[in-house]
Amino acid sequence: MQHDKNHFILKISCPATSGIVAAVTSYLAGNSCYIGEMAQFDDEFSGKFFMRAVFRFNDGHAGEIAQLKAGFDDVAKAFDMQWELHDTREPMRVLLMVSKFDHCLTDLLYRYHKGEMDMTITAIVSNHLDLRPMAEREGIRFIYLPVTKDTKAQQEAALMRVVDETGTDLVVLARYMQILSDDLCKQLSGRAINIHHSFLPGFKGAKPYHQAYERGVKLIGATAHYVTSDLDEGPIIEQEVQRVDHVYLPDDLVATGRDTETVALSKAVKYHLEHRVFLNKDRTVIFR
Repeated sequence: MQHDKNHFILKISCPATSGIVAAVTSYLAGNSCYIGEMAQFDDEFSGKFFMRAVFRFNDGHAGEIAQLKAGFDDVAKAFDMQWELHDTREPMRVLLMVSKFDHCLTDLLYRYHKGEMDMTITAIVSNHLDLRPMAEREGIRFIYLPVTKDTKAQQEAALMRVVDETGTDLVVLARYMQILSDDLCKQLSGRAINIHHSFLPGFKGAKPYHQAYERGVKLIGATAHYVTSDLDEGPIIEQEVQRVDHVYLPDDLVATGRDTETVALSKAVKYHLEHRVFLNKDRTVIFR
């Protein structure tokens, strides 16, 4: 996304009906806006319509966003819209959660430094101290919240205080190996992304890649999804697969799994940062 000009992203979802596109584009054009990108989808099964538009004000109109938002209310009410308007010069605030594995964190930080991830990292939270040196090298606040059966509720409350105090918009579970409570999942609904290997639910429990080796799998996969109270069953954002064969030992499968996990998670996070993801009941609509 270009930041030398003030671009805005308009996200809309509403019941499908005639006239939506005409109403939105006419309103933007009538308010001195230039639409540089637009995507839409009509879901025939749910009867919902989704739209994402990227626009900017024409020269001399850059300060009129408040007026634009106020006036758009009438358009939204006419079509029963749920809508969001985002300024691309205001990066999303992201909190990263980890345990002991560092591959997803390393990949996200690398892409962040390369300018691929337009975000502000508010903190790195972990239930272990293993990755504290990495956070300190990056100059990122590290918060240690060890979790036991007795302290789980207390530490989840502490986590939410951090989320609220830092103005965090998105929580990324970058191989955070703790199951979140139903209450925390509800509080983070639509703004927490997790990554897991796609063997689930076929290979649950310890050492899934070793289980996969014993079964002679031919595909290694990973799934990035929104967090819900149903473990690893949230709306899917991105999936990656890689073909393997009989020569792969368990350690080879683990290494391949790391690759698929980093790619799937980074894509999912990027889609969310760019406001490309729409929740559609238990599914997602993503305008790539």
